[in-house]
Amino acid sequence: MSEPIRVLVTGAAGQIAYSLLYSIGNGSVFGKDQPIILVLLDITPMMGVLDGVLMELQDCALPLLKDVIATDKEDVAFKDLDVAILVGSMPRRDGMERKDLLKANVKIFKSQGAALEKYAKKSVKVIVVGNPANTNCLTACKSAPSIPKENFSCLTRLDHNRAKAQIALKLGVTSDDVKNVIIWGNHSSTQYPDVSHAKVKLQGKEVGVYDALKDDSWLKGEFITTVQQRGAAVIKARKLSSAMSAAKAICDHVRDIWFGTPEGEFVSMGIISDGNPYGVPDDLLYSFPVTIKNKTWKVVEGLTINDFSREKMDLTAKELAEEKETAFEFLSSA
Repeated sequence: MSEPIRVLVTGAAGQIAYSLLYSIGNGSVFGKDQPIILVLLDITPMMGVLDGVLMELQDCALPLLKDVIATDKEDVAFKDLDVAILVGSMPRRDGMERKDLLKANVKIFKSQGAALEKYAKKSVKVIVVGNPANTNCLTACKSAPSIPKENFSCLTRLDHNRAKAQIALKLGVTSDDVKNVIIWGNHSSTQYPDVSHAKVKLQGKEVGVYDALKDDSWLKGEFITTVQQRGAAVIKARKLSSAMSAAKAICDHVRDIWFGTPEGEFVSMGIISDGNPYGVPDDLLYSFPVTIKNKTWKVVEGLTINDFSREKMDLTAKELAEEKETAFEFLSSA
């Protein structure tokens, strides 16, 4: 058995965490021989609920869980972390402007970034899930200057998985048969789900998705809007936001950081855009196709970008630049 790793989940009393914690505890993220000290952080009014989650984790009797710590204090939560999964954020309330949402979250992620800087290991891997995820991630990153920028990523894997699933459904295959879809940009309705480099396995042969489907108008229209608006569709149907699928995407994202991506496959995650080969401005937290090896991501190079893609990639970059500008006005005063 190896030494235990310390893994923090914030927003730990919430519904995404409720779907996530069991998977972390049972070894399906960090491996079946990796003991874990699981740290659960939430706000003070949620501590009663969090106690219930703690009881349930104890009752799962998971052999890999060496300890579970429930707290509302950042100095306890962020101490000596190996992995921080930042799920908790201020949700958008009815009648709330996106600007107000950004302001509330800048405060949270500035504080958590500072806590990472002060208490966590410098090698910590930070995954931001709470929305607006890209800009929250950038805020945390800026607030922890001594932790490498490359250690910060935000979740666009849910969008990636949604895109894979839509293609698989359309072709009557399983989503395992679809690979190398890309989510470019912001985890918002401007994201660009791109399948121009995606492959699908049909009758044992790998074919390009465009060739396999022969339905360009669907791929450039309804497919894109379905993926972009899937979160809203789930809320409309369930009256609650995506939790099971979000938790599954977090597991996929973190497992790939930990163990790497399969040969010949790439995945999507929001990362710092500095020096990227696709003309996206530096200093944005933007979703790219990446491969991962030795816990280090690398942007996939040499993908051809047609005019259709270029326009959509620029549009989501523009939104991210605007969000960043708004957030950073608040950052100096937060």
